[in-house]
Amino acid sequence: MLTGEIRNKVDKLWEAFWTGGIANPLTVIEQISYLLFIKRLDDIHTLKELQANRTGKPIKDPVFNDKQQHLRWSKFKHLEPGEMLGLFQAEVFPFIKNMATASDTTFARAMADATFIIPKASLLTQAVELIEDIPMKDRDTKGDVYEYMLSKLSTAGQNGQFRTPRHIIRMMVELMQPKVKDFICDPACGTAGFLVAAGEYIRTHQEIDYHSADHREHVNGRLFNGFDFDTTMLRIGSMNMMMHGVENPHIMYKDSLSDSNKEAEQYTLILANPPFKGSLAENEVSKKLLETVKTKKTELLFLALMLRLLKAGGRCAVIVPDGVLFGSSKAHLDIRKEIIDNHRLEAVISLPAGVFKPYAGVSTGIMVFTKTGTGGTDNVWFYDMQADGFSLDDKRTEISVNDIPDVIKRWHNIEGEHKRKRTDKSFMVPVADIRNEKYDLSINRYKQIVYDEVKYDKPKDILAEIMKMEKEIQQGLEELDGMLG
Repeated sequence: MLTGEIRNKVDKLWEAFWTGGIANPLTVIEQISYLLFIKRLDDIHTLKELQANRTGKPIKDPVFNDKQQHLRWSKFKHLEPGEMLGLFQAEVFPFIKNMATASDTTFARAMADATFIIPKASLLTQAVELIEDIPMKDRDTKGDVYEYMLSKLSTAGQNGQFRTPRHIIRMMVELMQPKVKDFICDPACGTAGFLVAAGEYIRTHQEIDYHSADHREHVNGRLFNGFDFDTTMLRIGSMNMMMHGVENPHIMYKDSLSDSNKEAEQYTLILANPPFKGSLAENEVSKKLLETVKTKKTELLFLALMLRLLKAGGRCAVIVPDGVLFGSSKAHLDIRKEIIDNHRLEAVISLPAGVFKPYAGVSTGIMVFTKTGTGGTDNVWFYDMQADGFSLDDKRTEISVNDIPDVIKRWHNIEGEHKRKRTDKSFMVPVADIRNEKYDLSINRYKQIVYDEVKYDKPKDILAEIMKMEKEIQQGLEELDGMLG
């Protein structure tokens, strides 16, 4: 958890960019990421120096060679403002960009088309000083600092992209309980929030054998996989993972829905909140996906993609707009039938309508399913989530009412859910009932509402009361007339 002091220091860093002429939150985070990356390179090189001093051997795989020592954070941070900006523009930034050819790390690859746009020497110097003043020695603090910066992304992106609330991400991770042996993927990863939360869950709940080179390589690499076609998001997502201790996540530039994405049956767990709105031309969509569902709608195509990406037995928890759950078009019906009849749909969780405010007011739900290829849907668990711990207006202030702990508790005691009635917050629906309702997955189709019995007085008693009131009114009018003479 960040202290108020650290938050204030991050706020000052943010304000420095704002007053320095860079107001776009995404651009601010991107430019800060470059500074954090070069600082991190210096920290890595310093560790290698310490190891070399202890062993008396030359530095193994140095980050900076003898002619590049002046490019280290610990060196240039002492320069005068004008000299520092000139060095950064001419040598430091080209150095980290060129690492894309010399290094196979995710962030280095994503740096290939990066642009350094800090315009003023005073801003660069101030940013370096402020970053230097933020204590980020341990992994937890580094990760928390970066997540706090990401929380300042308060506007939705293009193509229906917006930042998924972190407490919703954590709930989905708690539901799916990722394991260290998994291959986790988010095919629309953005800032990598799902991958970060999955990593934190695994560190808390799983034994990680860091003495095994294969195990260590898996945890720092192929355990975490993400796609995005926005290179800015790739850089931010990669930095987010690195700040949380994952050295080389497998985050790639990929147009997930196009024919260029050849990946299939690679992953054991998918956690995602893909773009909701968007319509693609048919020639832009993978033919393999169109074989599953013939549509231009991205939210339906992403479901088809997830089925393709998962290995047999692989699990998925995905946020979808309500239209996916009850849309009446052939494409909507086809994708629901595919998941229900050919795989195993396990849960539909209805989220509160304001959960994505202030970004969007769209109503959403979470689908949980397992890829089988042979069917297996028997009973589907529905949960009518009314509160997520925050007000459902644009302010999203914290409140005491929160269904999330109950969602997790009930899901992990799924056998007990069979006894619940459809008047409860959660209940089971047999697949036969869903098929009878033309594969409609809206919770209101199955939830039974109990109406409180309202008792009314007898008509004769009501009439007597009215006559009594009329008499009192008449008496009052006669008294008033007498007073007026």
